[in-house]
Amino acid sequence: MAFVDVGAARLEVERIDVGRRDVAAIVMLHEGLGSVAMWKDFPHRVAHAAGRDVLVYSRAGYGRSSPAALPYGVRYMHDEALAVLPRLLDACGVERPILFGHSDGASIALIHAGAQPRPVTGLVLMAPHVFVEDVSIASIAAAKTAWRATDLRERLARYHDDVDAAFTGWNDIWLDPAFRAWDIAAEVRDVQRPILAIQGEDDEYGTMEQVERIARLASDVDVVKLADCRHAPHRDQPDAVLEALVRFVDRLG
Repeated sequence: MAFVDVGAARLEVERIDVGRRDVAAIVMLHEGLGSVAMWKDFPHRVAHAAGRDVLVYSRAGYGRSSPAALPYGVRYMHDEALAVLPRLLDACGVERPILFGHSDGASIALIHAGAQPRPVTGLVLMAPHVFVEDVSIASIAAAKTAWRATDLRERLARYHDDVDAAFTGWNDIWLDPAFRAWDIAAEVRDVQRPILAIQGEDDEYGTMEQVERIARLASDVDVVKLADCRHAPHRDQPDAVLEALVRFVDRLG
């Protein structure tokens, strides 16, 4: 386990080095309840399939990283994209990365690329959120019920030092009425780099309109729609994700 200090935070990181310094590294951004460990072996599969170095990290409040300030504000993903991520990339010496985000991580990647605090080579987005849908709120409310009534807390506790803060930070802000107006269409419209957008047809946290809106707003978007796939394409359809990823990064050069 390795850590990088970013401001007051100590962030858990993992590097998978395949010895390619001549191509852009891939930086992986986890979902709302994710962490380095919750990716399991997928970052290694990404690195070896794409032939690129990979950097994975846990945001503050997740995994083994230091605690986050709670409660989250409506712009918590903007704060990560515009303040934390650039400093992490600088600290790790990563230039012009391919940002590979899942769910909240995909939204953070879009915000970062749209605002361009530092250049990126491309974006790979799995189950991204660009606006708030009723289905998202319903599933997040159901997760709160499961947190109280099932073994969800115990299962997540294997991956987070402070599992209560990790869950409530994410759950509370998404269920806050003020968050219903959250929308990053303007940021997506400003993205000037190629995008691969992957969406499961059975995603319980978002509809196909999420990636279709990205395709309408941004200038260079490949959309991959996966059948028999819910909110985590890398778990439900890992081979299809890797195949699409390899085609995409080969096009980037």
